[in-house]
Amino acid sequence: FSTDRIIAMSFPSSGKQSFYRNPIEEVARFLDTKHADHYKVYNLCSEKGYDPKYFHYRVERIFIDDHNVPALQDMLKFTASVREWMSQDEKNIIAIHCKGGKGR
Repeated sequence: FSTDRIIAMSFPSSGKQSFYRNPIEEVARFLDTKHADHYKVYNLCSEKGYDPKYFHYRVERIFIDDHNVPALQDMLKFTASVREWMSQDEKNIIAIHCKGGKGR
């Protein structure tokens, strides 16, 4: 697969954090509008999560600590999951994030 099927973003946030991070409702609306039923969100942030209902429960969480290298087992789990999701349909995309959108 190519990178035009991968979206890297910062943490989809609510409350006060949504003023300086992606508001979760806006992220969900964008994904539902542009990629309805063809997206899966990967949360690589070990520090916090959110209700997966925003993304129709298509969220997978890989616990990676900020400023740390992920464990090989976690990377293998992640890549296997992405490979499976992407191979199911050529329209499928992934949206991947940590906290700021570039650290992990």
